[in-house]
Amino acid sequence: MTATANDQRTGRAVAGEELFQSLTHFVVVHNGQSPERAQRIADQAVAFVVTAATATVPMVPSDDVDLGLHALILHTKEYGELCDRFAGRFLHHNPKPGGGARDPKHVAASAHAMKAAGFMVFDDLWTVNGTNLAQCDSDCGRPYGQE
Repeated sequence: MTATANDQRTGRAVAGEELFQSLTHFVVVHNGQSPERAQRIADQAVAFVVTAATATVPMVPSDDVDLGLHALILHTKEYGELCDRFAGRFLHHNPKPGGGARDPKHVAASAHAMKAAGFMVFDDLWTVNGTNLAQCDSDCGRPYGQE
């Protein structure tokens, strides 16, 4: 069954309104995003962390979602509580040594894993170098990580 907008989970609902508003404000002030875009970024960041807690694929955020992820991580108390609640442990931030570009395949797999976990995914935030990576391909729905 394909989830509709009414039965899909949102990062906003998971975070709660107080944390969500704080994340949104952070992204507006520190990253220069519009309030509407910041809300969507904050939503995707929370959904990303919840999905990463049990994902079977390497989870890599898009550049846009990473803005919200950093905002969330800086809310240390709430981030730790979110990790405990969904992963049972603290999820460490593991930036790629030496920097470098994000692997588009991992970014795409992350967006697909979020969709498979029942989260609403804002496709336009899941791009790398202008290429949308969130659109499902012909094998959408197959368990990720399996050949």
